[in-house]
Amino acid sequence: MQYKILKLLSYLICLLPYRLILLLGQGFGRLYYRIAARQRKRAVAQMQESLQISAEQAERIAVNLFENLGRTFMEVMYMPAFTAEKMRRYVTVENRHYLQEALAEGRGVVLLTAHIGNWEWLGAALAMLGLPITTVIKRQPNDQHTQILNEYREMAGIEVFASGTSELVSAAKALKKGKILGFLADQDAGQHGVFVDFLGKPASTPLGPAVFAKRFRAPVVPVFIVREPAGGHKILVSQPLYYQDTGNEAQDLYRITEQMTGIIEAMIQQYPDHWLWFQKRWNTPPEAVKASEQQTAAAARRGQGA
Repeated sequence: MQYKILKLLSYLICLLPYRLILLLGQGFGRLYYRIAARQRKRAVAQMQESLQISAEQAERIAVNLFENLGRTFMEVMYMPAFTAEKMRRYVTVENRHYLQEALAEGRGVVLLTAHIGNWEWLGAALAMLGLPITTVIKRQPNDQHTQILNEYREMAGIEVFASGTSELVSAAKALKKGKILGFLADQDAGQHGVFVDFLGKPASTPLGPAVFAKRFRAPVVPVFIVREPAGGHKILVSQPLYYQDTGNEAQDLYRITEQMTGIIEAMIQQYPDHWLWFQKRWNTPPEAVKASEQQTAAAARRGQGA
């Protein structure tokens, strides 16, 4: 039923002019700001701590954040009507040559991005430009939401792989074929991550982008999307970075993960109202990972003694 409701809503939204969609999204975001008290309070508290700003400043950013989120929701529902022609009208790409040059190396490209701006339009726009975009996604808590998002991603030309499944083998094959493999690398990685300082606090950070960059010697290209004040979006592509093999794998993986985290930090600091401040980025305490590592080591010792 939820799937059918979302599809109907999407159909109706696709009939509207883009400017009206943005206005409705802004209003929807303001409403969500008022009713989502838990997310709003978490966002304000995390902004105060991470950006070292006052509660008033954090509240102002939070209002803009929720308005942007409302616009993003409406734009995602508009994706069936998001043609290549409309993409060229509403989205510009800065420094696209970095991606093309990285692709020309023939080892695939690890695309580094985050939940900044309309990340769904980021992938769709690059795919519509003819770039071989694939992505590793984390399933939504609601399967209906995952289904509709994957439909719209594939409709735009994006090949989708689910994290934590056997589909990661297919993701590796896609990178080996020279495609672009996108990672949203700003979520809590739980007990399987590595702790890197993120906006002033240690955060469990996914190693996926670093591992793929190491295994395939693929360049890592940071790519983000931001809103233009007059409407539409700009995709920002930065110079690639590379995994440096010094012979110490743990340190090398940590180093490039730290570099990638710093790039995401800089984008958030420059566009604080574009990032999902209410997500539980620091949900896993360092002690939990240490306890997990100790349990794994103990189990290994027991296995050796058996």
